[in-house]
Amino acid sequence: MLKATGIGIGAGATALATPTALAAPTDAAGAPLVHPGLLHTRADLDRMAAKVKAGARPYTAGFAELTANRHAQSGWRANPQAVVYRGSGTPENYATLYNDIHAAYQNALRHHVSGEEAYADTAVAILNAWSGKLTRLEGSADRFLAAGLYGYQFANAAELVRDHGDFDLERARELLLNVFHPLSDSFLSHHNNAVVTNYWPNWDLAALACLLATGIFCDERALVERAVEYFKHGDGMGSVEHAIPVVHEDGLGEWVEAGRDQGHALLGVGLMGTVCEMAWNQGIDLYGYDDSRFLKGAQYVARWSLGGDVPYTANTRKKGAIGGWSGTETASEVAGVDPGMTRPIWAMIANHYTRRRGLPASYLTRAAAKAAPEGGGGDYGPNSGGFDQLGFGTLAFTRDRAEEPTGGPSPTPGASSGGSRGAGGVRPQASASPAAGEDLAATGSGDAAGWAAAAGIGAVAGGLLLLRRRDRVRRGVAE
Repeated sequence: MLKATGIGIGAGATALATPTALAAPTDAAGAPLVHPGLLHTRADLDRMAAKVKAGARPYTAGFAELTANRHAQSGWRANPQAVVYRGSGTPENYATLYNDIHAAYQNALRHHVSGEEAYADTAVAILNAWSGKLTRLEGSADRFLAAGLYGYQFANAAELVRDHGDFDLERARELLLNVFHPLSDSFLSHHNNAVVTNYWPNWDLAALACLLATGIFCDERALVERAVEYFKHGDGMGSVEHAIPVVHEDGLGEWVEAGRDQGHALLGVGLMGTVCEMAWNQGIDLYGYDDSRFLKGAQYVARWSLGGDVPYTANTRKKGAIGGWSGTETASEVAGVDPGMTRPIWAMIANHYTRRRGLPASYLTRAAAKAAPEGGGGDYGPNSGGFDQLGFGTLAFTRDRAEEPTGGPSPTPGASSGGSRGAGGVRPQASASPAAGEDLAATGSGDAAGWAAAAGIGAVAGGLLLLRRRDRVRRGVAE
């Protein structure tokens, strides 16, 4: 049974089976949308370029990771398909799509940091090729994952080149609104005609990321508002109180998918962080919503993934189709972990809470240090799981402390987070770091030590990558 501080999602939560009407949020309502304004703002892109040019660590190590990736080369050529299949279909060809999208994103990001136009031209050519050919996403239920994951990623790549003279902005808008978004919107409304708890949080969060990214890129305020409302109050398991149903007395927020497996829990945290970051860049504070509930859940997953002990409250959820087969499934304990497993998700989240907000978050900083310098698609294996996040957080999200005002996002100062906040935008007790006097050697280093470790790792990795690249040049290996 879930504790009283949590939200019931299980056999007794039958009201969740019927979606409720979604009201418009009050955050930043009516404010013009910011461009670029998905995962990266103009200030972010300028910071990356300036830091790399100055040789600042760990940005240089992060940029070395980017330039070493085979997707980030200006010689990449797109292979667009009219129909993309995931889960079933002939052929199951979705790898072509995600490889090309990551190549577009990496080339666009490399252009902004280096200033070299060839990389922007390559990104534009890839995106134009796909927007001119792709008409449908097909397959099993996995088509909803394809729409969510590759929809938000396509929008982010396109956002970086939206002002390029050769980029077909209108065709990109049509692709997002007519191919990716409808499947994601349908999933959030109907959950593939299954009971609302049938799908774990990452399904909702992928769709939510697509919905929000599409709304921002296409200047569709109604889509942005729907995404924000679903994050706060949606019926599915991806809304914040269903993904993190219990907040324990030690400040850790139980991530419900930790009862499933580590890989999917990392995916969920990465996707929720993506949603929060894109919203923040539009003046909407989801990071701080509900007394920074996401901070507590991210700290929980970081501690657990590092091999630490975490509590888990058994929960039972309904499964099956509406009007068809049904059953229940109980997750009774936290799943096992491989402390060596990592994904490029931690730098963005850790930098927000510790650098933007000045909150302690020792498990996040340890996880970020361990993952640094973060790579991107192609650096974490050839399968789809290695392409679920755009990555390169060490380059993109490392920040100087208090770089932005702590009262909230900069586009619309004064926008409400919807949660209870004190001075500085977030109540101090929102931290889920160990209490004073705990054994930090066992539970996680302090933030300063964690960031110092990240800088050191970044310096070493940056040097190794530079030597590797020089060796490739000496051997005549083409990038």
